[in-house]
Order: sequence, then C-alpha cells, then structure tokens
Amino acid sequence: MPDFPPRMTLVLGGARSGKSVHAEGLVEACPAPWLYLATAQAWDDEMRARIALHRERRSAGWITRDVPIGLPEAVAAARGPVLVDCLTLWLTNLILAEADLEAATQALLAACAEAPGPVVLVGNEVGLGIVPDNALARRFRDEAGRLHQRLAARADRVVFMVAGLPMIVKPQPGASS
Repeated sequence: MPDFPPRMTLVLGGARSGKSVHAEGLVEACPAPWLYLATAQAWDDEMRARIALHRERRSAGWITRDVPIGLPEAVAAARGPVLVDCLTLWLTNLILAEADLEAATQALLAACAEAPGPVVLVGNEVGLGIVPDNALARRFRDEAGRLHQRLAARADRVVFMVAGLPMIVKPQPGASS
C-alpha cells in the first residue's frame, strides 16, 4: 500500500530549505490529479521568474490555481490531494489587503478539517532571525508564528526542513500515531 501523507501536514523551513520540493513529493504519493494552490503574486520580474521555476519543475498531473487571498475557499472546493504553497505569502496578501486575519485563519482551519483528501501546507519559518526593525515586519513575523502554531496544533504531521532534510516534529519520533 502506498505511503500517503496524513490528512493534514504542515511543512515549515527557511528560504531554500527544500520545503516545496518535499511537500510536492508528499502530495505526489497520492493518485493524480494534484491541486497546487499558489498564493504568490507576481509583482515584479524577479517574482515572475520564481513562479515560473516552481511551475516548470512540477510533473504532469498538477493543476495549479492562483489564490492570493481566497485560500480557504479553494481548499474547501478541492476534491483530492492539495498542496498550499505558501502560507506566509498568503498572510502577506491578507495583511496588505487589511483583511480579518482571525476570520481567514478560522476559515482555513475549517476548510482543512473538511477537505476530502490530504492537505499539505508550506510556510516559511521567519521567527528564527533577529527582531525586525519596523512595525510591519514585526507584525508579519508575529502573525506568521501565530498562524503556524494554530495549523501545527491541528496538523497530523509537522515537518521542519533544514538543508533539504526533513525533520519530523509531529508526531514526535518514536511516538505512536
């Protein structure tokens, strides 16, 4: 029997830690088609190039939907395995849109709980560095930490990526699941 991911997996890590590649592999353990919910917005040429690289490396079988704000609704509408990449870009979009972060978080938690297939969520761990020098950056760091904590509490598995290596944080190694 294939090793499918659990119902909800949270994959965290720093920039270029291998989060997305690992998350894609988890979802690809399920039968295709796979739904890739992309939250990035291409504000400039450099970001357009990053988005293009993400799309080019994925195999056939992926359906990509751009959802910079409407992530909970897109997860709720999914009918199979879902990859969300990434939570911190979604959070950025919400903050810039002056959206209700609590309502958006609650909606995402509810959508993940009701999803018919596995949901793998990717987020950038931004709380390991120095304290940011401005209020907006500090708010973003704090809100990202809160969002990740709430998702991790509900997730069946939490993976922390370091230098391309997955470290299973939840369930604890050796714990029965």
